[in-house]
Order: sequence, then C-alpha cells, then structure tokens
Amino acid sequence: MPRHSLPKITLTGVAKTYRSGLFGRGPRVHALKDLDLVVPQGTVHALLGPNGAGKTTTVRTIATLLRPDAGTVEVCGHDALTDADAVRERIGVSGQYAAVDGTLTGFENLRLVGQLYGQSRADASDRARQLISELSLEEAADRPMRTYSGGMRRRLDLAGALINDPELIILDEPTTGLDPRGRRQMWEVIGAQVSSGTTVLLTTQYLEEADALADEITVIDHGTVRAQGTAEELKSTTAQSILTIEVDGSTDEQGDLIATTLADIGLGMPRQLDSSRWTVAVADGTRSGVDAVKACALAGIDVVDAEVSSPTLDDVFLSLTERLERV
Repeated sequence: MPRHSLPKITLTGVAKTYRSGLFGRGPRVHALKDLDLVVPQGTVHALLGPNGAGKTTTVRTIATLLRPDAGTVEVCGHDALTDADAVRERIGVSGQYAAVDGTLTGFENLRLVGQLYGQSRADASDRARQLISELSLEEAADRPMRTYSGGMRRRLDLAGALINDPELIILDEPTTGLDPRGRRQMWEVIGAQVSSGTTVLLTTQYLEEADALADEITVIDHGTVRAQGTAEELKSTTAQSILTIEVDGSTDEQGDLIATTLADIGLGMPRQLDSSRWTVAVADGTRSGVDAVKACALAGIDVVDAEVSSPTLDDVFLSLTERLERV
C-alpha cells in the first residue's frame, strides 16, 4: 500500500490517569503516559498490547469519547479536544460489540445510523443497501438483528462505521469471536476501504491479523509505546530464527531435560507447544538446529523432526512481554 506524508492521526505527549478502587478512592492508574503516535493517510495502523495496556483508552481518546489529562490530539486535520464535532463528522467507529438495536432489521439499523450522521432518509437508505451488498448481508437485511449470528453482527457493526464514508475508520478488535473464514472476509472489506484511500486504526488480539493488514504496528504496554515499525522491522528485533523440534513423546521428567538442553542452545527460555513439540529462539539458523539435534541425542532425547523458521509477530509479542515482565 502506498504511504502518504499527510498524517490522519497525531498524538503528542498524551496522558490519562484513573482513580482505582471503590468510588475512585484508590491509587491513580496511569492508562496512558506521554504517548506519541502518528498514523499516515491511506494506511492501516495496528495497536497491539496485552489486556490493560492502554489500547482502548487510546482509541477512545482519538474517537473524542475520552478527554486526556495532557497532550494534544489531532485527527483528520482537526484538534480533537477543541473541535470534536468536526472530528466526529470524519470518522467511523466499530467497537467490540455490535452497537445496534436488535428489534430493528439490519437495513433499518444502518439507515438510522446514516440519518444520525445527517443524511436524508433516501440517501441513508441507498448507502445502507450498498453496504449490505458489499458485506454480503442481503439475505438477512430485512430480518431483525437479534436473529443474526455473531459474524453477521460484526459485519453489520462494520457497515455502521462505514455509513458516512469516513476518512478514518477506528476498529476496536473488529473480528473478535469470528471463525478464520469470517476474519478473512472482514480483512477483504477493510483492505478494499484502504485501497480507496481510507485510513484505518486497528486494535486486535490476533497477531496474524496485524501481520496481514497493517502497514505499521505500535506495541504499547502500561500506556507507553514499547516498539513501533512494520511487521518485518519488529520481527527483526527478535532472534534471527525460531527453532522448533518434535520429540518422540515426553514425560514431565523428560520435559525438564528438553527445556534445559534447548536453553543451552537457544536465546531465552524454550516454550512447549504441545506434548511433543518445543520451540526456542536461536541466533545461528540451521547451524543452531544441527547443534540442538546433537545435544538432544547426547542427552538421550529422540528428536523426530527439527525446523528453523523466521520469527512471527507472536514471537515478537512474547519476546517484548517477557522483557517487560523482567523490568
């Protein structure tokens, strides 16, 4: 996807704190701390982080649903703190749950959202039918939304975010609960929007989703940016390769031996994927794989298969998380 110099989102030094405890009498929790973020026009930017990292607070701040304690927020060329109405006219927001009325049909829900954006009834109806077609909801368009499956509700929620042809779409975990086929259908719709020039800010719990969609990824934790870059740039910050071995069965006692043996070969602690497969980051690629097989043989561990591959975003995320837990 082409990159553009004009940013759609610029956050500078954004901070937000909450009072914890009953009636807000507990200590302050720093949801965001001096957060900087720039999202260029016509790109997909993914926010990654563990639960409680500050992703939703960031999204709500950009969507003008939350006012920060400090910092500046510019969205679509407007100051989100002093000109929130102008920002709201230019964005579409899709949350983790379909924000629609279950007693209305899918078409009626979309038409209502369009009218709330100031569209005439006729224009809202035309736009609703167009989105229903694009999102393959024709068969269910005139059924009450309460009869929709989870995947259909998610598509309807996305349609609501697109109803006003926004310059910026904010998607907070848009494919949560969908099966792999449903997620890929949503990816296609999101990709088509970006191809037409729309900018997308995405939070997701699926690392493969960020890898497939995002031009750039920001990893945040405890309200602070921990890493930022393209998927390939983030992958390059971890070990050069990932070694996965498969052993011929393992007991708990043998598992300890496997972990110790691989730890001597790799970088960091090995992870057990299932009863027979283990993985560890390594520095020397194929040579490390050969060394691991030899070391396992000397330890009496029967290796069935060994594979060396490039790191995934899962490996990046786990590496960053482990580093943060040690800080």
